[in-house]
Amino acid sequence: MKEAFIIGHNIVSPLGNTTAENFSSLLKNISSVKQHVNPGINEEPFYASLFDEGQFITNHEYTKFEQLLMASISKAVEQVDINLRNEKTLLIISTTKGNISLLETGPFNESMEQKISLNASAKKIASHFQLQHNPVVVSNACISGVLAILTALRFIHAGIYENVVVTGADVISKFVYSGFQSFQALSNGICKPFDKNRDGINLGEAAATIILSSHPKKEMDGETHAGNIKVLSGAVSNDANHISGPSRTGDELSWCITKSLHDANLSPADIDFISAHGTATLYNDEMESKAIASAQLSLPPVNSLKGYYGHTLGAAGLIESIISIESLTQNTVIPTMGFREMGVSNHIHIIDKIMHIPLQHCLKTASGFGGCNAAVIFSK
Repeated sequence: MKEAFIIGHNIVSPLGNTTAENFSSLLKNISSVKQHVNPGINEEPFYASLFDEGQFITNHEYTKFEQLLMASISKAVEQVDINLRNEKTLLIISTTKGNISLLETGPFNESMEQKISLNASAKKIASHFQLQHNPVVVSNACISGVLAILTALRFIHAGIYENVVVTGADVISKFVYSGFQSFQALSNGICKPFDKNRDGINLGEAAATIILSSHPKKEMDGETHAGNIKVLSGAVSNDANHISGPSRTGDELSWCITKSLHDANLSPADIDFISAHGTATLYNDEMESKAIASAQLSLPPVNSLKGYYGHTLGAAGLIESIISIESLTQNTVIPTMGFREMGVSNHIHIIDKIMHIPLQHCLKTASGFGGCNAAVIFSK
């Protein structure tokens, strides 16, 4: 079975257009979540992480969503020496909403139906970069980004593709905002994952790209790069509890974690830190704490990045994975913005300050509407 190496990545967000810019902002405790006044999204002021007006404006050829994907892919591809037109290279796109915001701009007809099709956007992106194969679209609520990484991992393990470009994005619109508002799931300030006083999520828009390869990254002299990060394993489950409410026990996410550890031939003691989904909603954070504790992972440091980016939906799992990869590389764990006092019933090690410690293995978790759960393990 072939191994899967991370050979390139990029984040395009309101915090910056490169991974380095984003990680630097996190080290400085800078959040892109701010109060916005935008009647096009909500009549009242609201907190979210949004690009400035004028960035990635929809044009006659590409929508804002598509431009975000293209910008992130372009930056990631600059870091690698692969031929996107090679038949052993695949594109996977992760999103939850795609171009759904176009419904707010005109009548729903055959032309509009084509424009909002995820498949149509994916083909436009693949054509722009001259990829040979039809792209794969992964759209499974908020685990989409992690699930896309695991899909790429399986393609590489099976030897079907040598390189897989995994990219994801979502754009915040009135349609998206009102959906979460109807669940009374939105915070009135910057969100507070796992905190006693958490009151909901912030939404965010961004794009992120990870390039996986069966070949490790090389140094300039041709030697294998000492900082290579591998995707070791991962698992997906569904708790079949409720269309929007997560499991009350956390058993299904705990199974994902345990299965991932087993497949990676690791024990809970081998995990050095956990990048949690951490939406700052009452039930998600409680479920995650139960799952992490049940998997015997109460001791490793745990963070959530939602206070920095908001919930970026289809990009969330990719952004948080990339920051985890940078954390492994730099032996630095980013704190959980907004966390002050433990607000979940199971004691897990939520950190509120930067930690500089030796790191080898990271666990990333995700959960979403419909009861879906995912876990993935990254390793030096």
